[in-house]
Formats: sequence, structure tokens, C-alpha cells
Amino acid sequence: MGRAVVAADLGGPEVLQVVEAAAVPPGPGEVQVRVRAAGVNPWDWKSYAPGSGARPPVRLGLEVAGVVQAVGPEVRWYSVGDEVVAWPVTGGYADVVTVPQRVLVRRPERLDAVQAAALLGAGVAAAHAVDATGVGDEDVVLVHGASGGVGRMAVQLAVLRGARVIATASPRWHDCLRRFGVEPVAYGPGLLERVRDLTTRLGAVSVAIDAAGTLQALETSIALVADRSRIATLVALDRAAALGILALGHGPGADPGNAVRDAARSQLTSLAADGSLDVLVTGTFPLEEAAAAHRRSREGHAGGKLVLVTR
Repeated sequence: MGRAVVAADLGGPEVLQVVEAAAVPPGPGEVQVRVRAAGVNPWDWKSYAPGSGARPPVRLGLEVAGVVQAVGPEVRWYSVGDEVVAWPVTGGYADVVTVPQRVLVRRPERLDAVQAAALLGAGVAAAHAVDATGVGDEDVVLVHGASGGVGRMAVQLAVLRGARVIATASPRWHDCLRRFGVEPVAYGPGLLERVRDLTTRLGAVSVAIDAAGTLQALETSIALVADRSRIATLVALDRAAALGILALGHGPGADPGNAVRDAARSQLTSLAADGSLDVLVTGTFPLEEAAAAHRRSREGHAGGKLVLVTR
């Protein structure tokens, strides 16, 4: 028997439990993965919050890195012993998880398992935003929430496309963001004026990517970007239609971008492996301390990604 983390009831991190869980044999097209590390995402703790509609017990964990330990019939691309990264999965907070082969990519040797487990959830969302807004080398891109997992990835992907980037974040993250060749700016009162000051040197903002979801982020984006089809939010999905901007992700009226996100998996792992994409992990926790990881994630100031590691 292996272990798995479940939310035994709706509530806060106090409802999380580590339980015994039998490994599920892989069926046709499925692969059984021994988990080395599992990424922590806000959706994990939102999935068992009061009002979520979930029916406990809830298995948690959307992204993992691990090693293939069994393959089912009709699996063509993976063999026992392959190091892999998987997203999206169900129940990744576990010693073993069984997943469809289509959600896997091989983990390059130069990419650490902990970093790999922190890559795809945020990375595919950022890749979707950069693709949907058509970021190119002529653009000045404003990224809101640039110190978070998705925003930090969006900043780097936009730079890799040759864009000039303005990134909103708390001042304590500004030096970190400058390493990517971007212009950091503090959010809060006066944001619009501070960004406009930067545009006198960088040029007019042509794209805005919202990974913060605040009213200020939306209002600033609309004030600066002439073409609203080049403003995307990954958070404030319920406001997008009324504002005439793109809603990206999983929610009513949003574009899930499945094809773009699926294609991004291998691209992101390659970029992270060769050092073109920096994956910041700001905390690791043993699997049995998932509740502590969720408490820290809920504070909203982790800066990078949190990761659970198995024994």
C-alpha cells in the first residue's frame, strides 16, 4: 500500500489527511508513475474549500514528476524506468498515480524532479496567454502578478519571444525579475502613472496578461492597451466578457486552450532543461506536511512554487 493525501471534508488545510491507497493498475493507454515530487497549486486547496461543490474525500494534486513503474496495453511511447513529468493528473499527492500516457512528457536529465513538478501547471497557462495574445518582438507586454508562478513564466516566455516586458510585483521581487531583462513596477495606488512613465522609454503597451485578477490590474490594462483582444486574464474570468477581453482557462465562457497547453508541455520541459526558463521553487514539504504547504500557499506570498516530495 502507498500513501495519498485527501481532503476528508470541506474546509481549510486542517481537513487534509494522509491515507493508505492501493496503486491502480494501468489500463489501456495508461501509465503508472512512482511520484518523486508533486507541485502545489491554488486549485488544490480551492477544490475542497466550502462552497466548492466537491464531494469528500477529495484526492489532490494536478502535476507530478516521477518514474514509470508499469505500463498498460496500447502504451507506445513509455517504458518502465522512464523519468517523466505529468500534467494534468488526478490525485498526484501520492506515492503512486496512474495517468493517461497523453499527459506525460519525458523529463530531461538536466531538469531536476522538484523543478519539473513545479513547471507545467503554471507554465502551460503562461504559454496559453502568450500565444492567445500573439506576443511578438514588436510588443511591449504588461504582466500583472509577475512574482507568482504563472506570471513569472509569462514574463520569461514573452522575453523569449523578443518582447519588452513591464512586470508588476511587490518590490521585494524586483531584483529577481530584473534578471530576466524586464522592467519591474510596484502594484498599488499610482500603478497606471508608473507604467505610463516607463512607456516613454519602452513604447506603448500593446499586450496585457493578467495573472493577478485585481480590479486595478484590469483597469490599468484597459487604459493602456488599445486592442482589447490583446488583453487576457487567467484569473478574473467572470469579468472578461463584460470588458471585452480574453478569458483563458477553465470557467464559464473561457477558452481552455487545450491544444496550445498540450503542445506546450514538451516545449516547456526543453526550455527549463537548457536553462532558458527559470523555475523558482521557494519551498519543499514532505508529502505528510501537505497541510503546511497549503497554509503557506493560501497566504499568497510564496513568490515561486511549492512542491511536495515523497520518501
